[in-house]
Amino acid sequence: MLRIHFSAGDLARTRVAEEPDPLWETVLSLHQLHENRREPLLDAWRRRKRTCDSGALRMLAPLMPSRGYFPDFLTPAAASGGLECGIDAVLATPRRQLRTELGLLSISTPLPGWTRQLADGEASAVHRLGRALRVYHASVLAPGWPDIAARVESDRRHRTGAQCRLGTEEMLRTFAPVLRWEPPVLTADYPVVRDIHLQGRGLLLVPSYFCRRTPVALMDETLWPVLVYPARSPSPEEPAAPASRLAPLLGHTRAAVLQALQEPCTTTELARCAGVSLSSASEHAAVLRRAGLVASTRERHRMHHSLTPLGSRLLTGAPAG
Repeated sequence: MLRIHFSAGDLARTRVAEEPDPLWETVLSLHQLHENRREPLLDAWRRRKRTCDSGALRMLAPLMPSRGYFPDFLTPAAASGGLECGIDAVLATPRRQLRTELGLLSISTPLPGWTRQLADGEASAVHRLGRALRVYHASVLAPGWPDIAARVESDRRHRTGAQCRLGTEEMLRTFAPVLRWEPPVLTADYPVVRDIHLQGRGLLLVPSYFCRRTPVALMDETLWPVLVYPARSPSPEEPAAPASRLAPLLGHTRAAVLQALQEPCTTTELARCAGVSLSSASEHAAVLRRAGLVASTRERHRMHHSLTPLGSRLLTGAPAG
């Protein structure tokens, strides 16, 4: 059982990740290689792993066992900025953290000899790990990344829509039965008994294409709290949102910001509706404003944003009058 304890401040700081996390998807997809369950969504992807360099798989597999502990340094927060940002953070992991986490892993998982050099922070071992992550992503994940991103975006849109309309507590109830919101505690089935106290830091919820059965949390509670959960499958009758059509042009996050502006709102309201941070909402609004899609006005200490006629036509697909 996993229990995550919230305060009122934590609810205000809880949000859904803006994009799929490439390193969480790397770890969780490798877990799926060891599963025997047949699942149409994953069968084609499993066939794709044959194209991956066997050396990359041999390096990564011992570090990412499908059961039990795996090191937190493999899924740094910086990966929210993309694969290269994430790999750079992995390569910059402090030696003390490498030793500690690989030592914990070795208790339950036999590790190959080269991990001793990795634990010592030797440059050659660290850079070999970075190369393996890039090779695996390019050959196994990248070909299917549009499907991964589309499913994650569909889930994210569902959660942030509920948060915008009804508030964070009601959004947390949308995760049932995988997660159960019993104020002020969010609970989930978990391999071990754990209690996580957010202590005002809030929670980042990360929808994942490859997460199955139970959510996953970081082991080190000094790190920013993260909970990775299985992204929901869109209902067959669920219509594609305008943001899905615009995502290839604008990017998923900026398309979601544009869609959130169907009703005029402040920067704070925009951040909540689009499921992004306040600074990210302000930045995306500025980019859309420079493109002529959004108009912004200041009233005292607040910025108010609305679609321009051009932005509205782009969002709805209506022809120019």
